[in-house]
Order: sequence, then C-alpha cells, then structure tokens
Amino acid sequence: MELFEAGEQEEEAEVASPRATPAQDSLARPPLAERMRPTGDEEVLGHARLAGPGGLLARARASGSCPSVILWGPPGCGKTTVARILARATGLFFVPFSAVTNGVKEVRDVVAAARHRLKSDGRPTLLFVDEIHRFNKAQQDAFLPHVEAGTIVLVGATTENPSFALNAALLSRVQVEVLAPLGEADLVTLLRRALTDRDRGLGPLGVTAEAPVLERLAALGRGDARTALGALEAAAGLAGPKGTITDAVVDQAVAATLLRHDKRGDAHYDVVSALIKSLRGSDPDAALYWLARLLEVGDDPRFIARRLVIFASEDVGNADPRALTLAVACAHAVELVGLPEARINLGQAVTFLALCPKSNASYLGIDAALEAVRRHGTLGVPHHLRNAPTELLKALGHGREYEYPHDLPGGVGSQRYLPDELHDARFYAPTDRGLEKDMQQRLAHMRELRRGRTRDERP
Repeated sequence: MELFEAGEQEEEAEVASPRATPAQDSLARPPLAERMRPTGDEEVLGHARLAGPGGLLARARASGSCPSVILWGPPGCGKTTVARILARATGLFFVPFSAVTNGVKEVRDVVAAARHRLKSDGRPTLLFVDEIHRFNKAQQDAFLPHVEAGTIVLVGATTENPSFALNAALLSRVQVEVLAPLGEADLVTLLRRALTDRDRGLGPLGVTAEAPVLERLAALGRGDARTALGALEAAAGLAGPKGTITDAVVDQAVAATLLRHDKRGDAHYDVVSALIKSLRGSDPDAALYWLARLLEVGDDPRFIARRLVIFASEDVGNADPRALTLAVACAHAVELVGLPEARINLGQAVTFLALCPKSNASYLGIDAALEAVRRHGTLGVPHHLRNAPTELLKALGHGREYEYPHDLPGGVGSQRYLPDELHDARFYAPTDRGLEKDMQQRLAHMRELRRGRTRDERP
C-alpha cells in the first residue's frame, strides 16, 4: 500500500472508492478483488459479530467515532475492508500505511499531517497500518503518544497473534478484534456477486459458471477472498466474453495464481506446518524445500527465524543444546544482514536442526510443572530453601540446615528441593537420544545419591 500524503482530493478518492464503469479499459481497472471490496456493512460477508447489529461497525456509525483497534486474522478475511468502512462510517480521514515498505520516519510525516488536519478542521485521522507486526516492539512505541493524544485513531492489521507480535503498552491502548477466515458459502456468494455485478464485477463480460465450479473456486480460496476472486478473474479471462468457466479452465487459472496465493499468507499455515514437521522428522531436504517456498513467496524471514528458535527448544531441547544457540544466532543474523543473504543463515539453521537428535522432554517438563502449580496452588517453600537476609528471618528458621552442595561428595546432598506435598513429583524425563542420554544417566545417578544420603525418615 502506498502512503497517501494528506490532501482532501486524495482523501475523497480513497474513502469514497468510486466505482469503475464498464466502459473503462479493463487493463486500467484495479484487480477484481479490489473492485469487489465491500463499501458498506450490508456487503460484508462472514463477520456478523463486527458488521451485525451492535457490532463494531454499527457502534462506530452510531457514535461517529471508533476506538483504536487491532484486526487479527488470516489473509483475505477482510481486515483492510473493515478499516475502510470504519473510516467511512465515522467520517475520519483515512491514511493507509504499510509496515513493510515504510518506517518510523514516515509515521512522523503522517502524524505531522494528522496534527495539522486536527488543528485546522478538528478532524482526526484513521491511520491503517497493514502488517503492523512487521514493526519491532520498539518501533511500535512511535504510535503511543499520538493514539493517547487523539491525533490518530490507529487501526492495525496483523496475521500474527497480537499477544506475541505487539508490545504490551500498545495492546493496552487498543481493542483487539479477531476475524475468522471466510466460509466457503460466503466465498460462493462473493464469487457469484462478482460474476454478475455490472458496475464493479465481471457482469459486462457475460461469463457464466455452474454452481459446482464456483464451489470449487471457493474451496481453492481456503477462506481468502482475494485468492478466490483472483482465480475467478483469471478463469474469466481464459474463458473469454460470453464463455463458460469449466473445471478445465479452473485448472489453468489455478496454476497461474497459486504462487500469488502463497505470497498472501498461505505460508503462515500449511507451509510453515510442513517445515516444522519436516524438521521434526529429521528430513533436511524437505525442510530446505519448505524453507525455499517461504522465501520465494516473500514471507518475513524474521517470522521463520522465530519459529526455528521455538523449535530448537520444543523439539530438540537438551538432546543437543547447541540447537538453541544456533537458532538464536540465526535470528540475530537475519536481523543483521536481511535478505537475500539471510537465506544462507536460515539454510544453515534448518539443516542443523533437521539433523539434530530430537527430544521434547523439556517442553513436556515445563508443561507438567505448570499443571502442578495450577493444581496445587502456591505451596510453601521449605524452610531450608528460604532466603534469610535478616536476623529476624534467621530466627524464624529461614535457611536453617541448608546444605551447600559444593561442600559435599559428588556435589549432591540429601535435601529435597520441592515442597513437601510434591516430594515424589517428576517433571523432567530425559530421553536416550543425543546428549540427553548422558543427562538421563547423570540424573538417575544424582537421584540415587540423594536417596542414599537422605536423612528424611518419611517413606
């Protein structure tokens, strides 16, 4: 998305979204998906909670204002559309902004124009930040003072979980709305609408398609309206005026639009899943292929690197502790050098992780410990483990009879370190793979030493 400089003529063109006429040269028209973008609540499909009675859009229209909001959902589900309708419903000046192509400097320029506009005519600006998760958490701070001052209403769009992708300060100042993928029935309705609409759609071409063909196109869209409409437009072009879109035509159209579909976010789901499962299955060739798919369609390399860091602990763990070190180093390298060179760093990390011995023992261990905490609550810390910085606490028995392991044979004492209620609990169970095999043996040895030296008479 390009950044609009503040100007009434541009704003009116952007918010009003004038419809192209059939007489226009088709080559000069925007893509079908852009032309068919809903212009009002009544055209919105699949988001009854947002567009229905009492929803965000209705409340905004009734009050003439809207809160800053983060729209979280998969590609093609309508995040940009909701932002545009919010601007129309409230009369706010709409400024689209891409976190991929713009940075903090451009944010300052937008805010300066918004501040001038607010002072001159009292009209706030709705700043729509597409892919807001591409800003790092420090850059996101640039929005905070202007949201608080009311200079801008921030509407951000993200495909990633805001809890992880956005900083806490920003999240505390916005409302989060979750948008689900469009259902196939909604996509069929949208495709039929596009096929017959004579103002914005393909109506003037007279192209036809049977219901099963539209259902197939909807299924291929997989919840993404842009993908489904792009495939329909390609199929209509192949069928020609007065033609019929058949399964054979769809096959040709899908082959032409598949890569574009992936580039719009499919990688965040199936392709990333295939990468992680190939790593877990120790297949470096498959892992490199899925990595290449992600890179080729323009996925954010930082997103990939973060998933590798998670994988290093979740699926390799202590079977090879170097995995986490390498994955973190890869993430730093990606930030440092960027693409295209960062592909080499990612390739190194992926092949290493694929060939590492695998263990999820640490992952299972922390989850088991968390479950114990939730089940038993805040159990008391044994007195010999408590801190004793003052004479009063010492008198109360804090730290009394604590054994210093470094002074004991083998570095292992007789004391227990869990609360009494959990003295038999076992959370970590090392596997016999990789370095964890040695840890398994050492853990068994230390437990045996502790049992042999225990002074606790309880069974």
